[in-house]
Amino acid sequence: MKKISFSFKKDKYKSARGGHSRLLNICCRKCESVVAVYQKDGPGNLRRLYLDRIFAPDDLSGLQALSINEIPALKCKKCSEVLGTPYIYAKEKRKAFRLYQDSVIKRLIKLN
Repeated sequence: MKKISFSFKKDKYKSARGGHSRLLNICCRKCESVVAVYQKDGPGNLRRLYLDRIFAPDDLSGLQALSINEIPALKCKKCSEVLGTPYIYAKEKRKAFRLYQDSVIKRLIKLN
């Protein structure tokens, strides 16, 4: 994946989780190719990918504008493994991908 320029998203969701964020490469567990670049806010396991926190690739970062029924399942582009399904996280009313257990590997992106 090519180098991307970004700035961390700072909103009520980030501050509700303690204000700590990091950038992750989300990789397919099966073939280990990078599926997405994601901003993880707060501590804990990665159980869902909020659509407004996906930075790359462009086809995933633009899904926020679609209705939940139009969003396809999260798949690896290389091996076509299904990694998660779209849904609305009821507690915050946010669109997200519910990740299947052990379907992805998260790798921290070192900045500079």
